[in-house]
Amino acid sequence: MALEIKLGQDLRLRQQLVMTPQLQQAIKILQLSLPDLEAVVQSELDANPMLEPLDQSVAEAAANQASDEPAEAPTDADRLEADADAESNGETEWEPSTTEDRAPEMISTEAPDATVELRELNQLDKLDWREYLDNYSNNWQDSEAPDRDDEHRQTIENTLTRKTSLEDHLIWQLRLSNLEAGDQRIGAMIIYSLSDDGYLETPLEELAAQLECDVASVERALARVQRLDPPGVAARNLRECLYAQLKNHGMEESLAARIVLHHLDLLEKHRYTELSRALGVPVEMIGEAAKVIALLEPKPGRDYGGQEPAYIVPDVYIEKIGDELIVKLNDGAVPKLKVAKYYQRVLNDGAVAAETKEYLQERMRSARWLVKSIQQRQTTILKVGNSIVKFQRAFFDHGIGQLKPLVLKDVAEDIGMHESTISRATANKYAHTPMGIFELKFFFTSGVKATDGEDVSAETVKEKIRALVATEAQGDPLSDQAIADLLRTDQINIARRTVAKYRQALAILPSSRRKRPG
Repeated sequence: MALEIKLGQDLRLRQQLVMTPQLQQAIKILQLSLPDLEAVVQSELDANPMLEPLDQSVAEAAANQASDEPAEAPTDADRLEADADAESNGETEWEPSTTEDRAPEMISTEAPDATVELRELNQLDKLDWREYLDNYSNNWQDSEAPDRDDEHRQTIENTLTRKTSLEDHLIWQLRLSNLEAGDQRIGAMIIYSLSDDGYLETPLEELAAQLECDVASVERALARVQRLDPPGVAARNLRECLYAQLKNHGMEESLAARIVLHHLDLLEKHRYTELSRALGVPVEMIGEAAKVIALLEPKPGRDYGGQEPAYIVPDVYIEKIGDELIVKLNDGAVPKLKVAKYYQRVLNDGAVAAETKEYLQERMRSARWLVKSIQQRQTTILKVGNSIVKFQRAFFDHGIGQLKPLVLKDVAEDIGMHESTISRATANKYAHTPMGIFELKFFFTSGVKATDGEDVSAETVKEKIRALVATEAQGDPLSDQAIADLLRTDQINIARRTVAKYRQALAILPSSRRKRPG
């Protein structure tokens, strides 16, 4: 059978969803947090000459006006003609700058008098500098412009110096010690080999091989490093770390030191009765020694490590005025943009080359898409915030105990949007409420069946578990099954394994690890 290939045309009509660049940009803008949005806007400001920030200062506006304006000031007829051209081109209405119209009046066109300047310079020789320094502050902080408000001042976090690391702290102490150069070199190697928690996890034999010295020299330098601040640093295990801290307090012969050196595993499992029999002391004394050990720092490098704190900027404010909850957008944190008037005039100038006009028109469309995406982002977040308040009104009135189960589908149907849009609108967004600052996703929780037929929020169940553990007896902590039984008496039908899952999410130890002497 011969294979025959034929060419033909087939016309079919079909519909297909296409992600336009405008839609892709709107989706990207919607899911950004406020810091990320500010970075994107700044990048667009650097790349698009048609955009400029709206909240520029009077001096900046005056400088831009002086560089952009021609020698002859525009008349009212010119302004009306420019506005008419903008409307005829179908451009979006942009908010004008309130400072540009006043800027030319603030620029002085008169040259300073040279004789006046010379007279002022000659008077400097007659100035009493001692009296000047006594009466006037030379501090740059006191010489700030009086019209600068708190919003334009640099935050105190931005003026802090770099946080001292554990290595820097230890090296500074090592250099002040009277060790020889060879021992200081070994000590520095030990310090730079420490983990973030302050432990030495590298074997001494490996350090000795790297430094080409004997193990005894490394042990001698290690003993000196372990005497530095913070106490317990450069320990090779938890037992050595805790004992070093007890030794630093002069408690190397105490009951707590004996427990740390010989029975730390029993203490970890809270087997106080076995500890009492092994050490031959009453259980009460074991409890007092356990309290002393609990005050020690198991991670000496904790205070010198960790990431820099992340500061949250809320996207919406939910305020309670009387019996009404008002949802307001944080418009002050969203960058405000406007079109540069100079390039608008260039776009309307007939003498400009066609390539330049085509480039500016493309930049104009990009600017309009960006501003429209930001406006759509704000509108969507406001709708989601109002819908959350509608579903979670009991939470804002009575607290986390009244949080209701809520899923994305409920809010999507309420405001007439897709669930994926709600998910993007709540990602990395925060709300400032009378109860504190919460991520918008916090209000979307799963439900737990109650015996009365009404679902209870998982966050509400976690809050009840936290309250039960906080009020339990120290000598007889509640097991997961006991907590489940108590919740059933509160009309919450929950299994023991679900209690264990929520307890782990709350970072609460099991009952065997929470036991304390009575």
